[in-house]
Amino acid sequence: MGEDPRPPAAPTPVALLGPTASGKSGLAVEAALELARSGIGVEVVAIDAFTVYRGLDIASAKPTLEERRGVVHHVIDALEPNEDCTVARFRELARPAIARVIAAGRVPLLVGGSGLYWRAVVDDLALAPTDPEVRAALVERFGDDATGAHAELARLDPEAALRIPARNLRRTVRALEVIALTGRPFSQQDDAWARYDSVLPGLAVVHLDPPAEGLARAIDARAEAMVAAGLVEEVARLRALDPPMSRGVAAAIGVAEAGLVLDGGLPLEGLARAVAARTRRYARRQRAWFRADPRAAAATVTTRASAGEALVARLSAAARPRGRSSMA
Repeated sequence: MGEDPRPPAAPTPVALLGPTASGKSGLAVEAALELARSGIGVEVVAIDAFTVYRGLDIASAKPTLEERRGVVHHVIDALEPNEDCTVARFRELARPAIARVIAAGRVPLLVGGSGLYWRAVVDDLALAPTDPEVRAALVERFGDDATGAHAELARLDPEAALRIPARNLRRTVRALEVIALTGRPFSQQDDAWARYDSVLPGLAVVHLDPPAEGLARAIDARAEAMVAAGLVEEVARLRALDPPMSRGVAAAIGVAEAGLVLDGGLPLEGLARAVAARTRRYARRQRAWFRADPRAAAATVTTRASAGEALVARLSAAARPRGRSSMA
């Protein structure tokens, strides 16, 4: 027996995907701790549109320091709540974090449910331009009129209007912004969206897609826990910031609903129900994202236990043990 003189292969990334409230954060920490006992280092890279913000803790269901149990998490608390986190900005934060974990000889575990941010980080997508003045003009024009904005998008780009839900004002305005800046249909900006070609060599995926009824119960329980933990007080602190929080943060699930409570437009006893209802709609969109992704579809599990087993197996394989032996 002799040692292989070749340098050890670098660790490869693993992703744990799934809808909100499916238990991804806890599973990631448990798997990382289990592998640490075998000498395998794992660090989490959060692929989430809102845990990236400092101070947005309860509303984003951000794992607390206690819940992280010493496992290093990246791309959490990276931005102030008055900053805009565009998809391009998020990619600029996440990709270097993944590279740093790999360079340190540890396995990056990408954990999240934000389908758009996931694709932007792992795939070779040419992201469309953005302009704050154009965006602001569109926001001023349409205000809270999601129906009017979507009708305008249907006129300019019927294909994009079919892809974007009529009630999703944020995505509709983004599509209109891109059309205004490029003069081209938003739906034709980048054909890489249909290719699913990852820029991360060796990327492995575990996709947790639990039964709808159980997920709905978990979402209800989470919404009630958020209110009990002080969601309204957190949002009151965010609203008092100077400069004020960004439009994206203000529109986040939980933040917008708690704002209605503070403004007298929603009774406190209805807050958890409102948050849960909107979260269930978001979870349906998340599931659609990942079911359409062949990498996730091929790696789908439906229970927490099976997800945990699959995750440990994927992480162990991704670690690429540094000591190799060969026949002498």
